[in-house]
Amino acid sequence: MSGESRKFEFSPENMERAKAHVAKYPDGRQASAVLPLLDLAQRQNGGWVSRQAMAHIAGLLGMAEIRVYEVATFYTMVNLEPVGKYLIQLCRTTTCWLCGSDELRDACADVLGIGVGESTADGMFTLIEVECLGACVNAPMAQINDDFYEDLSAARLKEILAMLRRGEQPPTGSQSGRQTSAPASGATTLLDSGSA
Repeated sequence: MSGESRKFEFSPENMERAKAHVAKYPDGRQASAVLPLLDLAQRQNGGWVSRQAMAHIAGLLGMAEIRVYEVATFYTMVNLEPVGKYLIQLCRTTTCWLCGSDELRDACADVLGIGVGESTADGMFTLIEVECLGACVNAPMAQINDDFYEDLSAARLKEILAMLRRGEQPPTGSQSGRQTSAPASGATTLLDSGSA
C-alpha cells in the first residue's frame, strides 16, 4: 500500500488536539488517550490508521507500539487498511437483519458493484458489515462516515448513494420521516395536549 511506507506525524492542528486529549488524563495515565488519538490519526490519514501512525501515537504516549496495535485491532471503528471516501457500515445485528439489511447489502452490490469488504475502483465507496449501531428501533440502518441513515429501504439507500456520488449531502436520521424513536405507525400515547 502506498501509505505504508510514509512517515506519519500529526499536523500542527492535530498535535494540539492530541495534546488536549492527553491532558484529560492524570500523570502516568496518558495511555488512556490512545483511542482518541487513533481516531484523530484516522481522520488525518484519510480514513485509516497506518502502522507508522500507531508508532507515532506510541511515542507520544510513552507506550509500547504493540499496546497501540492491540487497541487498534480490537475496535472495529479503527480501519487498518485504506477505505473509500464514503465508508458504508451496514448494521447486521438481529433487528436490522429482520427488517431488511440483506436488501441494503444487495442494493450496494447493485449500485456500486462491490461486496462486503470491498471498495469501488474509483475509491469513492467501501462497504463493511458491523454489529449493532445502536438505533435498533429505527432498523434497518447504515452509518456512512459519521452519519446515521435509519429506517432505510433498498430504494432509499440507492438514492443516498447516488446523492453522495454527485457530491450532495443526503438528509440524515430517519428516512421515513419518523420522529426520533417514535413508533413507525405514529404516536399512540399522550395524544391530548391537555393531559398531564
